[in-house]
Amino acid sequence: MGFDGMVQISAGGMSAQRFRLNVIASNLANQNTTRTPEGGPYRRRDVVFQATPPAPNEKTVGGPTNSNLHTMSVQVVEVITDPSPPVMKYQPDHPDADTDGYVAYPNINTFEEMVNMLSATRSYEANATIMKNAKEMADKTIDLLK
Repeated sequence: MGFDGMVQISAGGMSAQRFRLNVIASNLANQNTTRTPEGGPYRRRDVVFQATPPAPNEKTVGGPTNSNLHTMSVQVVEVITDPSPPVMKYQPDHPDADTDGYVAYPNINTFEEMVNMLSATRSYEANATIMKNAKEMADKTIDLLK
């Protein structure tokens, strides 16, 4: 795998984790949203990733990347909505209360979202480190060739 392949894979990973962080931030920001344009409370969202091969015409310093199975990248396939039921809280004075006085709140666990955020941040940092190391290796190779 050449320098371009390492950078492409790391950049794809960083982009996917950045998207995941945005979805997690949206979940946290809407954990008390009881009314949405779709109706009902906000529904927790999660990102689905998929490993993807590079395009057939892409090349790296070492030759075509599609001949090497280990040069897979990652992409966001879809954002799914959590099917779990909302959390019902008794608040008869709330404007969104039903006839029994219960309000439907999103089923979002703050601790779970924070763990997901830490995981995405660590994955992003790992990809950034790989990219930095690839750049340093390329710089040292250029220095050796001088």
